[in-house]
Amino acid sequence: MAYLGPRLGPSRIFVPGVSVFRLFSSVVMDDMGLAMSRSPLERLDFDNVALKKLPLDTSEEPGVRQVKGACFSRVKPQPLTKPRFVAVSHEALALLGLSEEEVTNDPLGPEYLSGSKVMRGSEPAAHCYCGHQFGQFAGQLGDGAACYLGEVKVPPDQDPELLRENPSGRWEIQVKGAGLTPYSRQADGRKVLRSSIREFLCSEAMFFLGVPTTRAGSVVTSDSRVIRDVYYSGQPRHERCSVVLRIAPTFLRFGSFEIFKQADEFTGRQGPSYGRDEIRSQMMDYVIEMFYPEIQQNYPDRVERNVAFFREVMRRTAQLVAQWQCVGFCHGVLNTDNMSILGLTLDYGPYGFMDRFDPDFICNASDNSGRYSYQAQPAICRWNLVKLAEALAPELPPDRAEAVMDEYLDLYNGFYIENMRKKLGLLKKEEPEDEILITELLQAMHNTGADFTNTFRSLSQISCPTEGEGEGEEELAKKATALLLEQCASLEELKAANKPTMDPRELAMLLSMAQSNPALFQMISDRMTIARQLDKLSRLKDLMETSQEELKTKQAEEWTSWITRYRKRLARELEGQSDVQAVQEERVRVMDSTNPRVILRNYIAQNAIEAAENGDFSEVQRVLKVLEKPFSSQPGLELPAWVGRGGATEQGERDEGEEQQQEAASTSTDTARSPVPYDSKPPAWAHEICVT
Repeated sequence: MAYLGPRLGPSRIFVPGVSVFRLFSSVVMDDMGLAMSRSPLERLDFDNVALKKLPLDTSEEPGVRQVKGACFSRVKPQPLTKPRFVAVSHEALALLGLSEEEVTNDPLGPEYLSGSKVMRGSEPAAHCYCGHQFGQFAGQLGDGAACYLGEVKVPPDQDPELLRENPSGRWEIQVKGAGLTPYSRQADGRKVLRSSIREFLCSEAMFFLGVPTTRAGSVVTSDSRVIRDVYYSGQPRHERCSVVLRIAPTFLRFGSFEIFKQADEFTGRQGPSYGRDEIRSQMMDYVIEMFYPEIQQNYPDRVERNVAFFREVMRRTAQLVAQWQCVGFCHGVLNTDNMSILGLTLDYGPYGFMDRFDPDFICNASDNSGRYSYQAQPAICRWNLVKLAEALAPELPPDRAEAVMDEYLDLYNGFYIENMRKKLGLLKKEEPEDEILITELLQAMHNTGADFTNTFRSLSQISCPTEGEGEGEEELAKKATALLLEQCASLEELKAANKPTMDPRELAMLLSMAQSNPALFQMISDRMTIARQLDKLSRLKDLMETSQEELKTKQAEEWTSWITRYRKRLARELEGQSDVQAVQEERVRVMDSTNPRVILRNYIAQNAIEAAENGDFSEVQRVLKVLEKPFSSQPGLELPAWVGRGGATEQGERDEGEEQQQEAASTSTDTARSPVPYDSKPPAWAHEICVT
């Protein structure tokens, strides 16, 4: 650490008879002692380039306001009462040169990492951005709960691979839930324990799955309270204020460039910095120079540089959504303000990993139209890229942007098929029929209600046909079918899954309106929503006329048919190979390192949340440990920690009101819920979990 010099302020005087050398030495020793005793978080080397390179609104005027001509606003985080750690990620903290031990043992750690105390060099600020929310331009949004703390220089021994992904040489850190900002709108700037745990765990889970993402360093909770109506049911409750430390090269997003948007033709709203084109240029220069330096170096012409930048953002976005699709992840709120300019998974609000495969899977209970369903994600990301292109004009000529967007679909399909081939173990050859095989697999999974993650994980256990097999082809197919049938849904599960969410009378009314008054129908519904409801009704009708035995027979026939085609395709992988055994082993190795054994299912997060709300943080820490090795078996970590010990341990102090609120959760966790391994299909109670 650089020596900062003696603190000889105006009040310092020289005492007669004391040598200058002795006084100087004394001051130096005092400073060295201070440095030795300082919190490790006070030693972070901040270099807040974003606030130097981009316009900063210096007003600290309290309250929500329109912020014009600025990308950031100075803010003051609001301290929490008795902040304390719930969990930390040692892998994420290592990005900042910090160890888990020194952070958790630091008495000031929870204060610094919740924004309750400001670190030396930190400059708290909130970022101004706009966004299209559910397809409509919402005007100014901004960091309503997140607070930029600054940018920390990477430590000297940082992994070169991480620096390749982050050429800026700095990690932006921010706290989410630290209180009011100019962008808080009707909210209070606070986050609660359940949402903070979900964001923390999923940020890290995605990283270990190999999906580009922002990171989460810690979760801090407190004795400060806010009132939340969890299910919008008119039954609000007090919840603990909690804060997540988030880490990324930058949190700039598509919506960052929409602050310059002219008045929207549908909503009439415009960006707060409309007309300030020089700031758009400034922001583009900053983003490209800092995070895309190769593009900056290789394209001296400004227009060509900007086109290359947009093409790279498009490529990263296509690759990201392909990875989401291949692990069954659904974002839930894919607004333009939740799309990273670096192609990272950003903002973990309502999200979900699919259990039973369903192309229409919707993880956000507030998404009534299914705009952000699983199968819609690739198209929605393309739509958002178009909105980014509009926001970058005229710096990005519209005709050039359109030409780039013409490349999106082929790029996405290429990434998706490449990932899927690995998931199926098709490594030696690329055949046109592979796309059909993948489509038929997904159709079989949908028809049989098969678990997405566990079905793919099971495929490596299906053997390749080889000459002189000990068992007959029919017997091997039978074994493989039995393996996949274990992942299929029961008749009752499929009935529940295919029950229409729309009241039959409402559906009949909308069908009639679609015929008699199409214009009015378009204002209040859409044909895709109606088609989904009709499809559910048709499936439900068939299921009502089927017995469990008939269903199992039908499921077995469907899987046997697909497995036969799959094993024929696997046989072609071995053609011309001299070492068949090596090819087989490589196939299993690649598949088992591509298809996760464990994902962050809703029921796993819910168990951890309920334990934490009861004062036991060990399950959050345990789940994080499991998620850090999602492709491996981890003996001793197969089941939640509470199994076998009758409930949560190390109960924290709770007031009477909170005890009443947690009673039902505790009861359901410890008695009504049977223990389920982390790599299991979801238990029956999991479908009741509602994320909004």
